[in-house]
Amino acid sequence: MKMKNFLVAGIVGGFVDFLLGWVFYGMLFSDLYPEGENMNLGFIALGCLTYGLFMAYIFTKWAGIKHASTGAKAGAVIGFFYALSMNFYMYSSREVNYQNIVIDVAITIIISAAVGAVIAMVNDKLK
Repeated sequence: MKMKNFLVAGIVGGFVDFLLGWVFYGMLFSDLYPEGENMNLGFIALGCLTYGLFMAYIFTKWAGIKHASTGAKAGAVIGFFYALSMNFYMYSSREVNYQNIVIDVAITIIISAAVGAVIAMVNDKLK
């Protein structure tokens, strides 16, 4: 695995995740996902960076993904399973809202597809 590809692609992917999360959760669906009183933007940024690095690790170490279309498809699949698991965890301790689960999974698939495409493009450019 090329460490430079992993780090640069992961950081760029995390940045894209952060920006798209702000667009979807902070602007487009802010009525469904209101800002919490204890929201910590630093931890959100770290979560996005971690997700970008996680996907970059998979792409560079195991899958060798370097094309945007393949990255988008792989990102969408990763996002689907990630979103399902996180929603199952979150709703294990509160009242279930099936509409929000479906919306969150759809949003995460879209964001993850974009993150995957960007990570793959960065990997391709950094040959």
